Amino acid sequence: MSSLSRRTVLTGFAGIGAALTLGACGKDDEPAGGGTSAVKVGYIADFTGASLMAIAEEKGLWSKHGLKPQLKVFTNGPLQVQALGAGDLDFGYIGPGAMWLPASGKARVVAINSLGFADRIIAQQGISTIASLKGKRVGVPEGTSGDLILRLALRREGLTIDDVKKVAMDPSTVVTAFAAKQIDAAGIWYPLVGTIKQRVPDLVELAKNEDFYPQLSFPSAYIGRNEVVTSRPDVVRKMVALLREANDARLADLDKAIELTAAFLKAPVDQLRSEARNARFLSSDELAAKSKDGTVTGWLDGLNGLFKELGKLTSEVDPGSYYDAAAYAA
Repeated sequence: MSSLSRRTVLTGFAGIGAALTLGACGKDDEPAGGGTSAVKVGYIADFTGASLMAIAEEKGLWSKHGLKPQLKVFTNGPLQVQALGAGDLDFGYIGPGAMWLPASGKARVVAINSLGFADRIIAQQGISTIASLKGKRVGVPEGTSGDLILRLALRREGLTIDDVKKVAMDPSTVVTAFAAKQIDAAGIWYPLVGTIKQRVPDLVELAKNEDFYPQLSFPSAYIGRNEVVTSRPDVVRKMVALLREANDARLADLDKAIELTAAFLKAPVDQLRSEARNARFLSSDELAAKSKDGTVTGWLDGLNGLFKELGKLTSEVDPGSYYDAAAYAA
């Protein structure tokens, strides 16, 4: 990332932290302290990716925080980053596998959502080790946490992505392709793993996030469009305040959050409950404290080192260039 772009980022973050005035107002925005701001927000239709949206809807948090949302559902984080770049979204949600995109300057992290442990490498019966994936067809959504866990597991065995026949496909296609035995293995996550297990109960789980934790942590996050962060700090402040309140409501009553999200997504409660068990949720105060003491920076820095090794990043990146801890804590 160039020094110019980093300066631009830090200037925008300083505006968020202060949140005194809007640097530039669109036609739907009002100055700080009054009016309602229209925002386009993306999410993923699973528990970690949609629960805060479901809570915000049920509790009326959008109007409380002066926001008028247009919600859009996506299948993965990279597609949301593309939508941010095209101006079709103001905010979105990404898992850890897509965190290299804000690290490369394509978006800004505005809030950490959770630590994820839902990713798996699964294989058809008879394939019992990561090493035995060599030469096999492995389905994976490109640039997602499924892609990341696959590369991590291969690296641990001294292999690379070139040692398997990687087949890029969207998450829903992974489900159907694995069930039809069109692929030998997949890098995918819960609750989709649970869906696949219903069709292929004898599948084998070869690797999971916990195999690499705590040396590596896997945070999901809400991100903002670069132009929104740099020119509409009051809107970002409102969004972060909403996310913090919804986050604490989720933590205070996880069972209720699961029920709300199931209704929001029109999805089975048990499916979302299995996913929620594979995540760690922290209070907003904990996230603020971990942002201040450098813990979150450590999480992001660990991922950046991995992304550099895997060729996603070409140089070292300071997490402070795309996540402002002070702004979240404020």
